[in-house]
Amino acid sequence: MGHPPLEFSDCYKDSPDFRETLKCYELELERTNKFLKELIKDGNSVIAAIKGYSLAVQKFSQTLSTFQFDFIGDSLTDDEINIAESFQEFAGLLQEVEHDRMMMIQNATTLLIKPLEKFRKEQIGATKEKKKKFEKEGEKYYSLLDKHLNLSAKKKESQLQEADDLLDKERVNFYDSSVEYVYQIHQVQDRKKFDVVEPVLAFLHSIFTINSLVVETTQDFMPYKQELQLSLQNTRNHYESTCEELEELMMRMKEPSQICKIQNFLPMEGFLYIQEKRALGVSWVKHYCKYHKEGKQLTMVSCEQKPNTKQAPTLLTLKSCIRRRTESIDKRFCFDVETAERNAPVTFQALSEGDRKLWMEAMDGKEPVSLPLALELNETGFKFVKKCINYIEDKAITQEGVYRTVGSNIQVQKLINTFFDPTNPGNVDFNSSDIDDKTITSALKFYLRSLSEPLMTYDLHRDLMCAAKSDNLDFRLSEIHSLIYKLPEKNREMLEILITHLVYVCSCSDENRMTPSNMAVIFGPTLMRAKEETVAAMLDIKFQNIVVEILIEDYEKTLSSSPEDSTAPPVLPPRVTPRKRQPITISKRPARVHQTLSPDHFQHTESNYPPLGASLLPREPPLRQGFIPRPANCQEVERTSDTRQKPDSSLAANGEPGICVSRVGSFQSRKPPPKGTTANREGRRSHLYSCNS
Repeated sequence: MGHPPLEFSDCYKDSPDFRETLKCYELELERTNKFLKELIKDGNSVIAAIKGYSLAVQKFSQTLSTFQFDFIGDSLTDDEINIAESFQEFAGLLQEVEHDRMMMIQNATTLLIKPLEKFRKEQIGATKEKKKKFEKEGEKYYSLLDKHLNLSAKKKESQLQEADDLLDKERVNFYDSSVEYVYQIHQVQDRKKFDVVEPVLAFLHSIFTINSLVVETTQDFMPYKQELQLSLQNTRNHYESTCEELEELMMRMKEPSQICKIQNFLPMEGFLYIQEKRALGVSWVKHYCKYHKEGKQLTMVSCEQKPNTKQAPTLLTLKSCIRRRTESIDKRFCFDVETAERNAPVTFQALSEGDRKLWMEAMDGKEPVSLPLALELNETGFKFVKKCINYIEDKAITQEGVYRTVGSNIQVQKLINTFFDPTNPGNVDFNSSDIDDKTITSALKFYLRSLSEPLMTYDLHRDLMCAAKSDNLDFRLSEIHSLIYKLPEKNREMLEILITHLVYVCSCSDENRMTPSNMAVIFGPTLMRAKEETVAAMLDIKFQNIVVEILIEDYEKTLSSSPEDSTAPPVLPPRVTPRKRQPITISKRPARVHQTLSPDHFQHTESNYPPLGASLLPREPPLRQGFIPRPANCQEVERTSDTRQKPDSSLAANGEPGICVSRVGSFQSRKPPPKGTTANREGRRSHLYSCNS
């Protein structure tokens, strides 16, 4: 049984029950703090032991890797390429054995020690400070209260009034410190669930990865050595003949290059400031930009000086341009640009209002549109939901993560405004090239969230929560079934349309990976919400998801047939004990149906889970694998294996036939992929390094 939630309203009562509950939280906090100290101490011992072993070999490999051969010309023979890369490969052999190990140790501090120390110092430390403030303010307030109650009634009215004002001030300070302390306690209790386990998980993953890399690396140097010896012998034998060719190549490189032809039109160009989100907040970076209207190509070169780094231009393809409202941003002369290469719009700031007009004119920019003040459950709303559903079932039913991926906010606003325009409602072509699948799914969720009252109504929210918390599965299903038919007629009609659609989407979960539980996580807060936002209401969101999951899994009973009054189930009290589940362990876990995940899978944050050690941004929870039989009309999506064309071994790197020496492939890329996966071990190494970036 977990601790009861601390409501902010209890802070003003300061009852004995409140103090007792607060003490339980404080004991749990102290136990967590002691555990983290021991874990950090043992972790540092492991890291120090491994680190001392690798320093000498690492220094030698770094010395080799710093030297580079200098060649003249714009192309090299395969032998020259092999020799030029030889020291890098030598260093790579040593680095495969030791440098990866050191990277793991460096990452270990970042992945394991720093997050744990940060949590202990910032979260637990902040809670202790709040506790000190709470106790100090409490002592001051109650001490003053005792003195205040002992004041003689015969004192002057001005003295009594002054004493009353002072007591009110101390009372406010005490209540403020109490509310802040309760808030901080809830923050620590919630954050430790992931802020403590995630660093240990990342640390273990890096250890297991380095072990596999060490074994593979030591087996791959001998073939490379034999081919490099051939390149060295060929280079020595052909030195005299190639010397003349190198001289000619050097002379060709000294000739002036051909003058570029002047373009037929002048592009729009000049300085713009671009809003960039960084670790410490938002910054505005100066860029020199060129826009070619014919191809809608925007080239940007950063003016930010970085030592030893050449600024490469960024090329973007323009989709749309919209002026940024003044009240929506604390900057002047701004406009948003949607590009094909980036998911989110890019915000630019021009140098003046006239400069912004020139850029927007060149980019065919438009003025922003406003969202409707309120969306209602009316005829237009039904028409909108049906059109969205028909489009999704026709064109996006098998899209991976459908309803989970988020569309462009600009496009969603544009679609909602156009469809719900009172002068011409419903006049939208969903097959337009400007509207994609993510825009339609996001617009459907936005409409349901923006209703003045949630689809499943405030009146039934408490009863639905009580039903979802019941341990009796039969009662839970029957009670939710009964409550659904207490909804207003148009609400139940809309709910039936939506749930029928979600059932069909979930039936293709082996392709789109949207199981009923995944879909419920998205539509639980969309279809239900409490009238008042309290801590208890926040903790009940998971039960909202259970209600929606039941509606999807048992839709044939809950929506296809009305409840029979004669067989109404008895009203059971809400659940007072936690559900009893069979614990899942590493050694005794049930068999699961899922695809084999390659190590590269951990690098892609778009598809599933973020990489271990990366910061977790607020977003909808990751999808869980599941299997649901599909209907016969759900098309099978073929997954083809990745095939690559192999180069013709009879041609050299310069394309000339008749040369017997082939380029030596890096010994890092010559090894076969590990058993049971299609990805090479570079994928695991890339993930190991990405954790430290």
